[in-house]
This record gives sequence, C-alpha cells and structure tokens, in this order.
Amino acid sequence: MHHHAPRPLLNAALAAAERGWHVFPLLPGAKQPAIRSWESRATTSPRRVRRCWTMAPYNIGIATGPSCLIVVDLDVPKHRADVPPAGTPASVTDGADALAVLAEAYAAPYPTDTYTVHTPTGGTHLYFTAPADVELRNTAATLGWKIDTRAHGGYVVAAGSTINGRPYNVVHDAPPAPLPQWLVTLLTPKPLPPQAPLTVPLLAEDRHGRYLNAAVRAEIRRVRTAHPGQRNNALYIAAVALGQLVAGGELTKTEVTNSLTPAALHAGLPERDTHRTIASGLRAGAKKPRSIERRTAA
Repeated sequence: MHHHAPRPLLNAALAAAERGWHVFPLLPGAKQPAIRSWESRATTSPRRVRRCWTMAPYNIGIATGPSCLIVVDLDVPKHRADVPPAGTPASVTDGADALAVLAEAYAAPYPTDTYTVHTPTGGTHLYFTAPADVELRNTAATLGWKIDTRAHGGYVVAAGSTINGRPYNVVHDAPPAPLPQWLVTLLTPKPLPPQAPLTVPLLAEDRHGRYLNAAVRAEIRRVRTAHPGQRNNALYIAAVALGQLVAGGELTKTEVTNSLTPAALHAGLPERDTHRTIASGLRAGAKKPRSIERRTAA
C-alpha cells in the first residue's frame, strides 16, 4: 500500500528537478540518504521523482556535483563552547559574519544575489553554479569558521524538507549566480608541494637533544597530518605544546616558528593566519612552562 506523501515534499522535489537539480530521497524528517549510491542515482526525471515521493514523505537531497552546483553552507554555533578560533575578529558570530569578513578582505561584494535557503537551525545555504573549468570538492572550514561548501561528492538538504518539523525555506528565489571568481580561487585545490623531509633546527645528539627533537617532530607531524578544517586548530595545539618548552627555556620562539611555519604552509594554511596562530599558541603555552629535566625525571 502506498503511503501518500504530503504533496508539498513531492512538489518541492519536482520543482528542484525542473531546475535541472539531481534529487534523491533522504530519510523522512532527517538529513541521511534513504538510498545507497545516491550521487549516481540522483535524478531530474519527473516520472522517477513522482514514483519515489509518493512512496513515503522523504526529505529531499540535491546531489551538488551532477547538478553543477556549489552550495556555500553558512552555519551558526551549536552550543556555548562553539566559539571562533583565536584571532577571529570580534564581529564574527557565525558563518555569515565570517564570509562577510572574507569578502571584505578580498574587496568583493558579499554574494547575496543568488538562490538562498534558510535552514531549520538558523544557517543559510547560498547556491551557485559551479565553474566549468575546475572540479571543486566539498570543504569544511577551508574558507573560515562555520563555512562549509558542498560540490562534487556532496549533497544538500533541499528547500521543502523538514527537520524536527522545522522547514528549509527559500528566502531568495533567484537563479543561482555563478560562483564568484574570488571564491573559485580560494576553493580550487592547490597542488601539493613535494613532501619535504621533516627538518628540525635542533641537532644536539645527547638524550636531552633527542627528546627535544622528538617533541618538535611530533608537533610538526601533528600539523602536517591534520584533516582539512582541523589544520588551524592542530597548529594552535602544536604551538601551545612547544610554547611550554619555550617558557621552560628549552627552545626559542624563533626555533618553534621556523619549525611549525613550513608544516602549516605545506598543509595549506595561509601565511598570515599561520603566523597569527603560532604567536597565539606561544602566548598560551608561556603560561605553563615545561622543561625536559622535569619531564624525563618524572
């Protein structure tokens, strides 16, 4: 027996497909796909959409890659401890603010004149058409705090869907604008530089020196192996750890900066942010001096 879906979901799925967006079913009232291989099975066929959405009140997923869309997802903090990283301007309280600061830094207008959806939690999805000449992938916090993007390999929950009874609403029903060039540039994956050997500016070979070498190497590795979206945080943690050794008289600030900077740049962090994050971590580490003697004797 067919459960008749509320017409609004069917209508919303048909409307998205009519725009050329490849849709697929999400679990009712949820964000998770209701089918496997959703990217290849997403469709624009009205017949297939009707057949699917008359079976159950599925939420609607849009596969961004096949739909030639880039969706910029501007999120809001989830809880009190969800705060911007050190060095973020005080005006930034959510992803929309972070994008505004970024646009200003690039002397670009804030990209508002495009298809826009408000999410049930207070976030915003800005839809753009993907550039033809470069394949962009999903990103998490690459552009900034609380800014993710969905592209090849990703999907977004479409307008008309609901979570906990609260809808995704279209707030600006314009055709998606082309992704602004400054955002294309920022989102284009950079070719990885050749893997340089781990260089550590400390060569003392006694037990003390070997411990220091190992401590610095471990923090460099932390930065180089951090996942996208976690890299700035990994750099800060590394700078705090080595900053404790600076405060204990074991290393100099210059040695720490010279060790962590190449690792951060290799991981794709911008130079200005790198210096700011290292300085901030060193300041925090200075409050808890640590020296090797105490550590090895413990």
